[in-house]
Amino acid sequence: MVRLSPPNMTPPDSPLGPAPLRPPLASRQAPLPGALDARSAAVLREIVEQYVETGEPVGSRTLSRRLPISLSPATIRNVMADLTDAGLLFAPHTSAGRLPTEQGLRLFVDGLLQFGELADDDREAIGAALAAAGRSLEDTLAEASTMLSGLSAAAGLVLAPKSEGALRHIEFVPLGSGRALVILVNADGGVENRILEIPAGLPPSALQQAGNYLNARLAGRGLAELRVLVAEELAANRTELDALSSQVVEAGLATWTGEGRGGSLIVRGQGRLLSDVTQLDRLTAIQLLFERLETQETMLRLLELAEGSDGVRIFIGSESGLFGASGLSMVVAPARNAANRIVGAIGVIGPTRINYGRIIPVVDYTARVIGRLLG
Repeated sequence: MVRLSPPNMTPPDSPLGPAPLRPPLASRQAPLPGALDARSAAVLREIVEQYVETGEPVGSRTLSRRLPISLSPATIRNVMADLTDAGLLFAPHTSAGRLPTEQGLRLFVDGLLQFGELADDDREAIGAALAAAGRSLEDTLAEASTMLSGLSAAAGLVLAPKSEGALRHIEFVPLGSGRALVILVNADGGVENRILEIPAGLPPSALQQAGNYLNARLAGRGLAELRVLVAEELAANRTELDALSSQVVEAGLATWTGEGRGGSLIVRGQGRLLSDVTQLDRLTAIQLLFERLETQETMLRLLELAEGSDGVRIFIGSESGLFGASGLSMVVAPARNAANRIVGAIGVIGPTRINYGRIIPVVDYTARVIGRLLG
């Protein structure tokens, strides 16, 4: 009987190109999990690799021809039976071969997966796709998501939190009916618009006064710093604003800082998740995932998952809390700037048979490039 040790949920970092934000590792083959002998490890690895390649169950005769060690079909069947009893394999049909369970995939990813350095062609393709010259940041991030989808044959996602950098300009535009448009321009040229409720009958001059007051205090400050300064001045009554303009200032700043961590979530290649779906329950689960990806809660959850590790994290099945038991996996990595602060998250969502060895270094390298870009 095969006995298992608790898996390590955070795989080591992948090796990357020049100027990394954290030390790269050499190409690695993880040590053999202590709970598996060489025969069991070889059989499990081959079944998972065949599953990733074809999605089909693997039988003992196929394994006897493909294994790097010489084992008879009868011996392989005994090993497969032990792995099945341990919860690492299952038989989809009575007389069929075996497929890996999510627990088997987890053990493979944590202890048997082999991956090396990203190919130079892939690095060049990623660098070219993310060259930001002449494009907006949003267009660049969308291109990153599309590129991840293409390189992984899965759905690519890029999460960029709301900018917390310095501000260039704030303006209040009256809309009538007790509302105003708040326009915030970041130092990098990014623009955010929000609708603000204002006191009925507020004259346009009060909106202009509020904008002038805030712009006079920007001086390269970020939104959080500006709000602290304004709060101190209002509390100490050291401002020239009248009462109505003060309400506009406070409400306008709260429009952003009261929304939490927000941001932009860009997903491309969703159709790839549906390419081999034949079961209605899986189709329903994937459609539910699409709906959840549109929500603020999912963006926060993705950031939380990325923040849990300095490098790539791999979630199989229900481990991430996003998929339920829908047969999906996610590979996600934090994007960090030069100060090692998380400025976003990069990831891939696909079926559990995604090519982990291929995708992990792609996601890790892209996360570093995006981190430098957002930073």
